[in-house]
Amino acid sequence: MRTYSSEMTGMPPGRQLPATRSTRRHAATGLEANPGWRLFVQRFSSAALLLGFVLVSCFPGAAAQAQGISFIRDTEIENLMNDYARPIFHAAGLGSQRITVRIVRQSSFNAFVLDGRNVFMNTGTLVKSKTPNQVIGVIAHETGHIAGGHLAGMRAKIKGDATRNLLMKILGIGAMIGGAVAGGGAEDIAGGLGKTILYGSDSVTMFSILSYRRAQESAADQAGISYLNATRQSAYGMLETFEYFAQQEYFSGRFKDPYVRSHPMPQRRIAQLRQLAETSPYYTKKDSNALQLRHDLMRAKLAGFLDKPRSVFNAYPESDQSLPARYARAIAHFFQGGLKASLPKIEALIAERPKNPYFRELKGDFLFRSGRAVEAIAPLKKSLSMVRGSNLIRVRLAQAMLASNQRKYVDPAIKYLRKALVDEKSSLAYRQLANAYFKKGDRSQAYLASAQAYFQEGKLKESQKLAKRAQAQFRRGTPLWIKADDIINYKPPT
Repeated sequence: MRTYSSEMTGMPPGRQLPATRSTRRHAATGLEANPGWRLFVQRFSSAALLLGFVLVSCFPGAAAQAQGISFIRDTEIENLMNDYARPIFHAAGLGSQRITVRIVRQSSFNAFVLDGRNVFMNTGTLVKSKTPNQVIGVIAHETGHIAGGHLAGMRAKIKGDATRNLLMKILGIGAMIGGAVAGGGAEDIAGGLGKTILYGSDSVTMFSILSYRRAQESAADQAGISYLNATRQSAYGMLETFEYFAQQEYFSGRFKDPYVRSHPMPQRRIAQLRQLAETSPYYTKKDSNALQLRHDLMRAKLAGFLDKPRSVFNAYPESDQSLPARYARAIAHFFQGGLKASLPKIEALIAERPKNPYFRELKGDFLFRSGRAVEAIAPLKKSLSMVRGSNLIRVRLAQAMLASNQRKYVDPAIKYLRKALVDEKSSLAYRQLANAYFKKGDRSQAYLASAQAYFQEGKLKESQKLAKRAQAQFRRGTPLWIKADDIINYKPPT
């Protein structure tokens, strides 16, 4: 598992630049490949969400001032989230669309959508959720927002009153929420600014917007339960989670999770939700033991990587010999005592569950981190053979091959990286590809791969400089020349 800032990874992954001039003007106009959007994701506060998506288009400067966020990338966790979400997306009629659940490194409970292609989930949501059903319920609710076109609807609602006063009201709410999240002096300043803006504005229009938002939340609840029923899953987890947050309505803003701020939960809404949930024929249905184990392993892994070893050992003491507890301790021992302390525990996990690919991936990852790249290759290869289509493992395997400094691994590394880059347009993969081409002595392709890495990070100036250097070495009109030319002539959307 690896934690990346959006700047370092080019998150979300970008779309490959088009290969023809006729389609070049459409390059990077989607969510993934828009450097400006990436900058927004990098710096947008994940908690300021009540009307945060409106601020993207109306007040980009305000969004740019907010705090940054980072993402967790891990094959085991992402595959589990996909298994949770896939049936829900299909039931919502979104199965043909490419919607991704992205994991945000934040300890608070929160989940949100900013467009029709991504569901953002905090690590705190996963760690605090005791059952798969609780997370699935949250995903179902957020899917209701996507399927209902609520983001577009809210934008249209805002556009209906495009006066400066209305925009200032929206900015005021954003300032209040952002301040509450920041805490301390920032809370006092931003919160005070928001109240000043709101109190000097037309409250009737603002209440109309907030009423519209509450209606959206109720609609998303109903849609979410319909998706759970369609997939024969219980709505108990959704109800259980939302009841917990309804109790937080009575807390001061300083102690509320961001989910409460962005998803207001009055008792009337909870009562309606309870009635819908309890009338479902699947209300008492439980998660399977296998799925619960995967959930527990995921939570243990997050604890092992994100918490201090002492905290992990307190949460998962030696007296707990369950598989998730030993998984968490194996990871924590690595960060406390290095490979010598951790490797025997990982080997024991592999011996007990030889068909679990993620224990082998963990072994390869820790060997690589410990400077034993050659030894990391075999377990990473085995893990990749057991997990279909894992581009993250492919990239890690290529890293180990290149770090081995053995010439025989350069071409296989290029093969793995190019295959990963078909879908995983990350700057990390492009930089490893550049490294591989430099090792081969192919400077032209190394320059192009470096240019693509910078492009994914939104660093257009550096990207175009390297693209020009690469293009000078390609024959005019060839596919590589055109790829470089696409970067050189790229114009960011205004």
